[in-house]
Amino acid sequence: MSRLFIRKSVQDCERDIQMRGGLRRSLNRWHLTALGVGATIGAGIFATTGTAIVGDELRPGAGPAIVLSFLLTALTCGFAALCYAEFAAMVPISGSAYTYAYASLGELVAWIIGWDLIIEYAVGNIGVAIGWSGYFRELLSHFGISLPAWLATDYRSAHMALEAVNNGASDASTTYLASAISTAPHLFGFPVIANLPAFLIVALITTVLVIGIRESANSNNAMVLLKIAVILFFCAVGLTLIRPGNWTNPELGGFAPNGWAGISAGAAIIFFSYIGFDATSTAAEEAKDPARDMPFGIIMSLVICTVLYIVLSLVMTGIAPWNKLGTPEPMVTALALADGSPRLLSLSRLIVSLGAVIAMTSVLLVFQLGQPRIFMSMARDGLLPPFLAKVHPRFKTPYLGTIITGTFVATFAAFANIAEVVDLTNIGTLFAFVLVSAGVIVLRKIEPDRPRPFRAPLVPLTPLISIAACLYLMLQLPTLTWIRFGIWLALGLLIYMVYGIRHSRLGRRAAGREN
Repeated sequence: MSRLFIRKSVQDCERDIQMRGGLRRSLNRWHLTALGVGATIGAGIFATTGTAIVGDELRPGAGPAIVLSFLLTALTCGFAALCYAEFAAMVPISGSAYTYAYASLGELVAWIIGWDLIIEYAVGNIGVAIGWSGYFRELLSHFGISLPAWLATDYRSAHMALEAVNNGASDASTTYLASAISTAPHLFGFPVIANLPAFLIVALITTVLVIGIRESANSNNAMVLLKIAVILFFCAVGLTLIRPGNWTNPELGGFAPNGWAGISAGAAIIFFSYIGFDATSTAAEEAKDPARDMPFGIIMSLVICTVLYIVLSLVMTGIAPWNKLGTPEPMVTALALADGSPRLLSLSRLIVSLGAVIAMTSVLLVFQLGQPRIFMSMARDGLLPPFLAKVHPRFKTPYLGTIITGTFVATFAAFANIAEVVDLTNIGTLFAFVLVSAGVIVLRKIEPDRPRPFRAPLVPLTPLISIAACLYLMLQLPTLTWIRFGIWLALGLLIYMVYGIRHSRLGRRAAGREN
């Protein structure tokens, strides 16, 4: 048991960087803030908010009280952000929660959290890429361009759409997706149906990330500014269209139609809208002044996103009845239902569609940036094959891990239906927050004199609140999500027992087999 919980000290982390050479330190506090905002504002706010407002067959909707759901989730993330900030300033090394767990809770927990983060970054990015493709397709429609359905979706989605049409559904989107079954060419008797836009955008992002972190960060900065401008535009237009009765309509159940149950369920769903602020910590090894800039970037990105989310949710539920917003494009739907100038509303829908494409592009960029750096940290420690730790001699990026991650995400984005990925991504990220928060308590106990450029306040109270809040949101997720999460962790433990524990550099060092 002691072997499984062997701990990699902060000194060991620093020594490895000195011996092996680190990444290029080129990011300032505003680059880091933009990375956090870029990862956070994306598929969640543009796609999952509608489900959180209206609900589904598994849970009640929050209604206009979605604003309270955003506040509840923001508080949960806020306590976790303070814990992340302490670790990021103290251990400025790529790897995020994986590195923090290794330094505080030991190798087994570090492996679990590293494996768990694949759900947040790589698997979550599959869903983002598919969502990007949908908005991109809608954006093209404003210019009279229509892709063949068999090149814009996956087989399962097309089959589900066909069933819906056969059952009486007649909306344009469903009919379009269903047409993929009848129009697709066949290969060896099987229809060739693939989401080409999703594949191509991931391939493009992967190329940008291989070239270099500075180029990636500058591209992200531009996209972050554009999508914030689009959100502010939506809010400005929406303020002129608000009908206060939509917030309190008694026929629809009033402000909180499903009470606290709906608010809590909504918070668990829209947690996906906050996933990403912790992605800032994966770039710690590339920060110019991590002790000062990492806490700033993590906390500031969370504050900016929370303010935007609250205003956006108030406007969205104010311009249209909340029970009609349960679509994959709730902002566009709200504008379609608004009472105003048809020309202004049409232009606004075009701009929002463009904003969604930009938003999801920046999320893809940041998440694709984060996953290879987690692989790199795990490979440095011997828990994954060493080629994942190789840094490009010219670009100074973990290029092999970036290419492998991009290939994985692009392939599955082209062929997979990932409707369940939101819940799976949420539970994986909440679990990571729990372990990071626990790590702050443990490291304060075992290394109380370790210099901490940023100290989370009121320890152990702050991390304990973070743990409790995260567990509460996890309990709001469906049972099936817990089962899938358990299977994923079991597979990871099997890989660790077969490969990781035998090749661990820290374990070999402890046994005297490596210097």
